[in-house]
Amino acid sequence: MARERPSEAEILAQLPLAAARGRVAAAKEPRAKAAYFDAASGRVTIELTNGCAFAFPPALAQGLGSASAEELATVQVLPGAESIYWECLDVGFSVPNLIAGSFGTRAWMRELGRAGGRVRSPAKTAAVRENGKKGGRPRKAV
Repeated sequence: MARERPSEAEILAQLPLAAARGRVAAAKEPRAKAAYFDAASGRVTIELTNGCAFAFPPALAQGLGSASAEELATVQVLPGAESIYWECLDVGFSVPNLIAGSFGTRAWMRELGRAGGRVRSPAKTAAVRENGKKGGRPRKAV
């Protein structure tokens, strides 16, 4: 069953409530004051309205890994300040989701985890050897 479109009067009646919800969200959720690509550090930096800053390497974010420095420099804060967007790449992210560590779709995040699990380091190699001497990986506590 198709839902009827709301009338203009119904939409106008909802605007004050929507504006109030927006003010509450703006006070509780992180909002971007500015966003830029810092070529020196190789990170995208988001300055927040609360005075904090959040930075991340573009390779972590879905759609930014192969972008050039010039493309990354075109980042903009969208109206409402809850999202950042690269028009030339057609890539955008919610600021609260980025801060929570979500750099893309579930499939993208799963692949990031898989890639991290394949990393080899001397510390990881030593831990594997020690666990092997003890009978293998320790069981998780139930």
